[in-house]
Amino acid sequence: MKIHRGLVTAVVEGLQQIFIRNRQADQVVEQLLKSNKKWGARDRSFIAEHIYEIVRWWRLVKYAANIETVTETPEFWKIVGAWLLIKPVHLHSGESNELPDWPEFQYFTADQILERYKEGLNIRKIAQSIPDWLDERGLKELGTQWETELHALNQPAPLFLRANTLKTTAEDVRALFVAEHTALVDGVPDAVLINKRQNILGSEAFKGGFVEVQDAGSQLIAPYLNVKPGLSVIDACAGAGGKSLHLAALMQNQGSILSMDIIQPKLTELKRRADRNGVTILETMLIQSDEDILKLSETTDRLLLDVPCSGLGVLKRNPDSKWKLKPDFLENIIKVQWNILSTYSRMVKKGGKMVYATCSLLPSESEKQVQRFVKEQGKEWELLSEHRTSPARDGFDGFYMALLQRKS
Repeated sequence: MKIHRGLVTAVVEGLQQIFIRNRQADQVVEQLLKSNKKWGARDRSFIAEHIYEIVRWWRLVKYAANIETVTETPEFWKIVGAWLLIKPVHLHSGESNELPDWPEFQYFTADQILERYKEGLNIRKIAQSIPDWLDERGLKELGTQWETELHALNQPAPLFLRANTLKTTAEDVRALFVAEHTALVDGVPDAVLINKRQNILGSEAFKGGFVEVQDAGSQLIAPYLNVKPGLSVIDACAGAGGKSLHLAALMQNQGSILSMDIIQPKLTELKRRADRNGVTILETMLIQSDEDILKLSETTDRLLLDVPCSGLGVLKRNPDSKWKLKPDFLENIIKVQWNILSTYSRMVKKGGKMVYATCSLLPSESEKQVQRFVKEQGKEWELLSEHRTSPARDGFDGFYMALLQRKS
């Protein structure tokens, strides 16, 4: 494989943005790919793939390169060089690469890097590229299942679309994206797996609101709320609203949806997406205090609480988050989740239903929160069912969802 200096330079710059300036990887990659109009599809693919791969395997690559901390430009070049050497071996695509005769690589000893790489594979937290504290937390909460899930989370994320059933069907979406490059998904009726990477956001199908990009596991959450046309629904942690849009489709644009969040730009984006999707029953509301919630006590038939969480279930898509996540953030977000669950649940009418959902693998953010809620509010609430998707078992992102009903 011929390695072009300009592309490697872009990868180095991208990694510096992520690890020094603490920017999100997806935003960095998007900006980089727009920075040079001369780059073709292969060039863009090289940059994006190498940035995401190095971020995903950051600890293993640092170990192979024998670097403890990476702060200076020459160290980033060494990291990229080490990955270029070990990538074919690590991804089982061939023998190790030979590096170009560039000044940045002149002190490389390929044999030493490959030897340290093999050593690193014998230590789980290095082999699976995870911080010490997070490895310990995962092992404590999940036991032997932790390593299985970690391995799955280090695989590239598949691309799923959700057919907007207000306008089309999953079967018809396959034809829009070349049927042989797609597949339907068992148990997720509106999902379409895209087997060959395509420019989804630039497609007429996306621009026309026929499809949304949404993981198959995420597509299970809105149906879990057991909605039907004519109901009143609140999506209280809506974000940019992928699940709100799914709820509208399931309700056949009949009833009402109030999508709430604490960040106005996300709600603005949701309104734009709703217009594109042909959704007419959705309104948005900015949450400024718990008082806003209490004013809506016992006003909705259905409530979705897709709460903020660690995001450990979606590391396939956001591999940089495992390096930015800290123990104190995890402990704080568990408190935030509890406040949302115990406060926002008051909006549900007697006899109404609520789904509590996270994109975390950890029971402390998921099952244990619901167990505590039912224990403390069992006179008023009952747990009807709960479900978990497993990256290792299902190939989807890792989601937890619990369906609860407020007693009449």
